Amino acid sequence: MNCPVCKKSLQKSIFYSIELDYCPTCLGLWFEQDELRQAKDEKDKDLNWLDIDLWKEETKFKISKNKKICPSCSVPFYEINYADSEISVDVCNVCQGIWLDRGEFKKIINYLKEKGEYEILNKYLKNFIKEGAEIFIGPETFKSEVSDFLTILKLLNYKFVSQYPTISKIISMLPR
Repeated sequence: MNCPVCKKSLQKSIFYSIELDYCPTCLGLWFEQDELRQAKDEKDKDLNWLDIDLWKEETKFKISKNKKICPSCSVPFYEINYADSEISVDVCNVCQGIWLDRGEFKKIINYLKEKGEYEILNKYLKNFIKEGAEIFIGPETFKSEVSDFLTILKLLNYKFVSQYPTISKIISMLPR
């Protein structure tokens, strides 16, 4: 496979426990279907509950301005913003692979950290119910969905302790 940016041959590497292809020249990353989510989950376990479905709104896809070609399917990429961020990623509508230019993975992680903090503080109950329901309906494996749900509970504990230190202290002093 060749890099969609500089046309050099891609090389294999392990990136947060995921084997993926990267360009040694421009340092772009090629994620096959679902590998971006897996790498994100490995990079920061507290973000495992926060998944972005890039394929949900195909009406937002735009033909790539740079005429980049999918290294796997040899079809033109579509360009889409990563959720409601300003980060533009290249996606293949055929194989559902994702190309990230140098530095975009780090930008995505930073964006998700900010989004996660907002979601926990402002939409906690909605996310708690959503993650609880996903244990039974997916889309990930049962084990993964339970892990996501437990992460939400852990974050609730942190939120409660930081917002209500007096109540937390009283609860911790109760006999078990």
